Amino acid sequence: MSTILETIASPADVKKLTMPQLQTLAEEIRERLIVSVSKTGGHIGPNLGVVELTIAMHYVFDTPTDNFTFDVSHQAYVHKLLTGREKQIETIRQPGGLNGFMLRTESAHDSFGAGHAGTALSAALGMAVARDLAGGKEHVVALLGDAALTNGISYEALNNIAAGTKRLIVVLNDNAWSIDRNVGAIAAYLHKVVTHPSYVHWHDKAAELIERFGGKAARHVVHKAEEAAKGLLGPSMIFEEFGLSYYGPLDGHDLPLLIETFKFLKQQNKPVLLHVITQKGKGFQPALEKQKKFHGLGPYDPETGETKPVGQKTYSEIFAETLVKLADNDPKLVAITAAMPNGTALDLYRPKHADRYFDVGIAEEHAVIFAAGMATKGYRPFCAIYSTFLQRAFDPVVHDVCLQNLPVVFCMDRGGLSGDDGPTHHGLFDISYLRGIPNIIHMDPKDEDELADMMYTALLHPGPSAIRYPRGTGPGAKVKNFPVALEIGKAEVIQDGSDVAIFGLGALLPQATELAAMIEKDGLSAALINPRFVKPLDKALIERYARQVGLFVTFEDHVLMGGFGSAVLECLSELGLDVPVVRIGWPDEFIDHGKVEALREKHGLTAAAALAKAQPYLAAIAKKRMAVQ
Repeated sequence: MSTILETIASPADVKKLTMPQLQTLAEEIRERLIVSVSKTGGHIGPNLGVVELTIAMHYVFDTPTDNFTFDVSHQAYVHKLLTGREKQIETIRQPGGLNGFMLRTESAHDSFGAGHAGTALSAALGMAVARDLAGGKEHVVALLGDAALTNGISYEALNNIAAGTKRLIVVLNDNAWSIDRNVGAIAAYLHKVVTHPSYVHWHDKAAELIERFGGKAARHVVHKAEEAAKGLLGPSMIFEEFGLSYYGPLDGHDLPLLIETFKFLKQQNKPVLLHVITQKGKGFQPALEKQKKFHGLGPYDPETGETKPVGQKTYSEIFAETLVKLADNDPKLVAITAAMPNGTALDLYRPKHADRYFDVGIAEEHAVIFAAGMATKGYRPFCAIYSTFLQRAFDPVVHDVCLQNLPVVFCMDRGGLSGDDGPTHHGLFDISYLRGIPNIIHMDPKDEDELADMMYTALLHPGPSAIRYPRGTGPGAKVKNFPVALEIGKAEVIQDGSDVAIFGLGALLPQATELAAMIEKDGLSAALINPRFVKPLDKALIERYARQVGLFVTFEDHVLMGGFGSAVLECLSELGLDVPVVRIGWPDEFIDHGKVEALREKHGLTAAAALAKAQPYLAAIAKKRMAVQ
């Protein structure tokens, strides 16, 4: 016998269901998500929290004619289930399967792709204004989490909504969490709204009336209740000041109430904001008990929520443990994160040095300028931000840190592929966007111990520094009790050679090592080099090998355009030396989600692919050697 969920081929099927059937559908969706995501990994907690909310939206509105924008869109699994992708849900985040975020090329129902926070309001306003210009009648609904209100872009959009359009629906999904618990004044403000006893009383009354009557009478009484409640809180609600009529807070798991409210809001010819309270992880006890862990994780046991134990420490954990050591010895060291204490592992640092730990919310630009301000007072900020998220703070990096030559350290987790999370989360551009900036040094460690050394090097350096390191575990190198400083701009020669020089940057040193062995097996001599520094390059070493060998090969877990290999080519050009360079890295395209090794194989980031590209040059070198002999 089919479940109700299995009969949903499109949102039109949702509209045919009775209220008891809709509530059964919500239960089935939770069961399906818990089991499916247990196999693939993913953002289970956020999706369990928006089940009723998403059902109600699709019951009342008509996608793809009506447009939904999601912030960040990691909570769009329910939306995917209701828009013809139910049979593919177990492929989510798998090679060739559904993307873990909204993706315009995946479905007409995905009106706007997003993987970074703070975009939903701006995109929705753009759609609403375009609709108004075209004389359209469709509805635009922006669903954003409360954590998005720590992001500056959201406020830039709020500042423009009232002047931009006469009709827009904003749904504020308030669950008090992003990945970690929300921080800052806006989180405290929303808590005040939710817990104010007079406000709750009035909204209980308003909810009852919406459910019982609907129509004009309910609208009139709700308006009166809203105004009375706002008066009890003192100054007008912040959203009202931005020109949005505020409704809520409502129970985000009350399907009948949500549906009737959306019907009511659908009739409004003005920008409105609906504040709903949801429970992240609802319906799955492990996710309720461990909100942070179940925001997004790998495969787990669907009964217990337990994940497979991992013995080896990740780069993130090594980073945090090293930072604790450095902070123990330097009272001026501070750690800054932009709502990612768990992802960057700074939640391991926080208990040790709570007074020197700062979570600024999803506000990367602020994080960087905040760090710059601290640096002017003699502090040494370590700004832990994923490579892909630091892109958002490019101007502050240039203008506020590097131009002033301030000693801020950018610790870029997820430098390289972020695997199953896909193109919005791959950290493949930081070398390109940072190495052209004066004053900054840029490092990429070959293993965990070298990461610790680079952190200590950055601490001692009087100017700005950047360190990129991969997601997950490294080769398992033993980390010294205390790191040592590296000579800035000095590469490490792992083995010397006279025919080919192979540079293996960071995480791709193993592939470089494998290629060196292949070349030596064929009777040629290969030098193997760990560059360590993308900027400054070891120009003396490059010149020495350029005069000694017949071929350079560069490996990097980064796009080729503007990357490390490009830097080597530029250096050779400056030196006036003509040595062919085979560059191995990511092509000029956005890389899909999938398993890292499979993607490297597909795009030629392997020793075998490098050997094939180098073969014509190697043959010429071998021929020249034979002629000399």
